[in-house]
Amino acid sequence: MASLFTKILKGEIPGEIVHEDELCFALKDIDPKAPVHLLIIPKKEIQSIAHSEKEDQATLGHLFLVAKKLAHGLGLDSEGYRLVTNIGENGGQSVPHLHVHLLGGRPMG
Repeated sequence: MASLFTKILKGEIPGEIVHEDELCFALKDIDPKAPVHLLIIPKKEIQSIAHSEKEDQATLGHLFLVAKKLAHGLGLDSEGYRLVTNIGENGGQSVPHLHVHLLGGRPMG
């Protein structure tokens, strides 16, 4: 069964996609925790970092390079920003499809 994020990518449910390339896509979080709150998501359904494999190495690195590019495009470089990924229920993961949160636009305490 496709994850929530895959359904958004396929247009089956709404979501505001702000970036897409061959390996990943990024969308605005529906419950933002900062003025800028994007999710960078691999197109391959990897449950979490804990479930990643050696063959996912290029995709994992790509997610962080895309986060850097998006942060730069939003002018977050000078003030700073936060990248977070949650692993498992106790780690705060609510969707079982790896995603990196890009948060910025205010001081992160």
